[in-house]
Amino acid sequence: MPPKQKFTKEEIITAALNLVRKNGIMSLTARGLGAELGTSSRPIFTAFRNMEEVHKETIQAARVVYNSYAKKGLSEDNAFKGVGMQYINFAKEEPWLFGLLFMTAGEIILTLNDILSTIDDNSEIIRNFMEKTYCLSQDLSDRLYQDLWIFTHGIACLCATGVSHLSEEEVSRLLTEVFTGVLIKLKSEENQND
Repeated sequence: MPPKQKFTKEEIITAALNLVRKNGIMSLTARGLGAELGTSSRPIFTAFRNMEEVHKETIQAARVVYNSYAKKGLSEDNAFKGVGMQYINFAKEEPWLFGLLFMTAGEIILTLNDILSTIDDNSEIIRNFMEKTYCLSQDLSDRLYQDLWIFTHGIACLCATGVSHLSEEEVSRLLTEVFTGVLIKLKSEENQND
């Protein structure tokens, strides 16, 4: 008969997420997680087969946290800008989770065309919003999204790493200026091709 679980999977993942929030993914070891739970590492392995399972579920829990930020952004009047602002807020408020989700190399190198749909569960909703709101083709929506995401990701990385502490007003102004410039350029290209 297997030993009785002292902690549920959910309690262990909550502790793992808290540990990563405080100290980053490198702190997520069996010993570190046991200390976070106030016990030895043994109870972890009554709920999970190995630490790889714990890591995977912790990443999923971090995605849930990020998705709550994205959902808030999507509820804004200007959903595209709202998501960008919330992406940067996530980087400011949850730098270790941001690093885990958006600054960690994956198993495969992604192309620019694949990166957004791979790393962000909300990418299709955002693309659809852009096509409808700005009357863009799918190709131009993708280009606008990619260009703005690269810029937004740069600001988010500066904030997450503590290199810069831009105010919300500064971020809003920067996103608006770059968005306007890129949109004008893409619309101009579209008109030239018609």
